[in-house]
Amino acid sequence: MNTRIIVDSTADLMPEFKSRVHTVPLTVHFGDEEYIDGVTIDHKTFYEKLIESDVLPTTSQATPDAFMQEFDKAKEAGESAVVITLASKFSGTYQSAVIAAAEYDNIYVVDSESAAMGSGILVELAFRLLDEGMSAKEIAQTLEEEKKKIVIVALVDTLEYLKKGGRVSKTVAFAGTVLNIKPVLSVIGGEISMLGKARGSKMGNNLLVQEIDKAGGIDFSKPVLLGYSGISDSLLLKYIEDSRHIWEGKLDEIRYTTVGSVIGTHAGPGAVVVAFFKN
Repeated sequence: MNTRIIVDSTADLMPEFKSRVHTVPLTVHFGDEEYIDGVTIDHKTFYEKLIESDVLPTTSQATPDAFMQEFDKAKEAGESAVVITLASKFSGTYQSAVIAAAEYDNIYVVDSESAAMGSGILVELAFRLLDEGMSAKEIAQTLEEEKKKIVIVALVDTLEYLKKGGRVSKTVAFAGTVLNIKPVLSVIGGEISMLGKARGSKMGNNLLVQEIDKAGGIDFSKPVLLGYSGISDSLLLKYIEDSRHIWEGKLDEIRYTTVGSVIGTHAGPGAVVVAFFKN
C-alpha cells in the first residue's frame, strides 16, 4: 500500500518537499480579514501586512473536516497516510487530525511537538523513511521516537510581537528596545523557553552557537534546516557567516526557508531559527 505524507500549513519546508506533501491549511485573521495560510496569503504578503498592521493577527486551527477531505483523497487512492502536525501545546490542530482519523483505517497521526522548521525536518525524515520502503505504521512509530531529539533555537530581533501576544511584559519589551536586547528562545518537546538575552546581533549569534553546543550538538546524519522571519534574509546570512565553523565540512549546503505565519505572528520579522536533531 502506498503512503502519503499529510501536514498542516505551519510546517516550513524546502520546495522539493512542499511539492510532495498534502497540506491542510490553517486560517490567518487580520482583524476582519481572513486568509487561508499558504493559499490566499503567502509568507511575503503576510510579513508585509504584519509590519503595516496595528492589529496582531490571530490564527485558527485546522478543522477535523479539513483533515477528512485529505483522508478521503487518500482512501480513494487506496493509500495509507502519515499525518504530521504542529505541537498540540500550540494548537488544537493535532486534536482535529486525531478526531478525523478515527473514521478511517491506515491513518497515523504524529504530534511533532515542534513548529515551523522543527516540524519541517520531521517531515523530511518521514520522506527519507518512506523512500527507504517503510510502511505508514513503521514511519509513524519511528517519528514518535525521533521527534524527541528535535531542537529549535531562535534569536528574535524584537520583543514587540511577543509583547503584543502577551508573552512578555511591556516593561521588558521597552527595555529590550532601548538596550537593543535580543532574546534567544528554544522549542523542545512543545515547550517554548527563554534561554538568554543578548545585546546586539553579534552577541545573539554567539549565544545561538553556545545553545546548539549545550543541546548536545547537531546530528548531521539527519535533516538540518535554518529559517528567518520577515522579508529579508540578511540577519540569517550574517548568522551563517558568524557560525560557519559549525557547518563547514558537515553540510554540502546550508538550507534555509522562511518562517510561516503562525510562528511569525509571535516572533515578528527579523528572527533567525535553527532546527536540528540533537546527538
